[in-house]
Amino acid sequence: MRDLRIVFMGTPGFAVGVLQKLVEEKKNIVGVITSPDRPAGRGRKVKESDVKQYATSQNLPVLQPTNLKDLDFLEELKSLQANLHIVVAFRMLPKVVWNMPAFGTFNLHASLLPQYRGAAPINWAIINEETKTGVTTFFIDDKIDTGAIIVRKEISLTKRETVGSLHNTLMSLGADLVIETISLIENGKATPTEQTETNNLRNAPKLTKENTKIDWSLSGKKIDAFIRGLNPYPAAWSLLYNNEEELKVKIYNALFETEEHTLEIGKIITTKKEMKIAVYSGYLIIEEMQIPGKRKMDIKSLLNGYSFSENSKMM
Repeated sequence: MRDLRIVFMGTPGFAVGVLQKLVEEKKNIVGVITSPDRPAGRGRKVKESDVKQYATSQNLPVLQPTNLKDLDFLEELKSLQANLHIVVAFRMLPKVVWNMPAFGTFNLHASLLPQYRGAAPINWAIINEETKTGVTTFFIDDKIDTGAIIVRKEISLTKRETVGSLHNTLMSLGADLVIETISLIENGKATPTEQTETNNLRNAPKLTKENTKIDWSLSGKKIDAFIRGLNPYPAAWSLLYNNEEELKVKIYNALFETEEHTLEIGKIITTKKEMKIAVYSGYLIIEEMQIPGKRKMDIKSLLNGYSFSENSKMM
């Protein structure tokens, strides 16, 4: 069996679940690489990455390079004498880094590659109404998420899946898959297979202000999936026209109900306890929303302190 010396690279909470599993399994982690501390929030307080916070609590050596090609960083990385790098939710690596360890650098990706290459695979699987997804480990090459696949694990999505619930499921599944992948490499049994390129591949681009806005011209079913695919983060948003004001609102939770109507698409109907929006072939029943300057609220609480005019609508 090979004696592995592992460097782990990652930044957000998704990566912490995997790093924690490595620690629990007593894997030999000789270093952790994560993003530099950055100001965050309204107070612009310096924030450490989730991975740094956990690594520090476990007394693991942490490196935080701003430039992955910096010569001082590369020398420090070499000095750790790692023979395997593991990457989970980190940035693109230069060849000088991923090609350094003797047993390679593998990445955990939260999709069934080659489907959903890119930054936001969990979100886009739900937005696109997939019935299954999973996790994949693969050896990194010089392109994004294209390297030879080591192992994949598939799961079915639940009917009301959100990115929050799926994130946690895939984090746990991914942690187990990383342990399985390490075992294969330790025992010299990893047999990676090249990814197959087909014409029907879907990508998972980074989420932006532009691609997280609700398109009310879509079917109610697609809008529902879009909202779930962005709940809780970064949240689907829309422009609300109300009382001659234009507001940017976030919608976190909604249900689609099929019903024939002749109302204008986007029109808002409210009672003391309910808010619904006219969409094609039915209504979107809003359950949780946030208006500017307020916290996220269930719709009953929102309607207690906020009123909608008769001609209010979503755009």
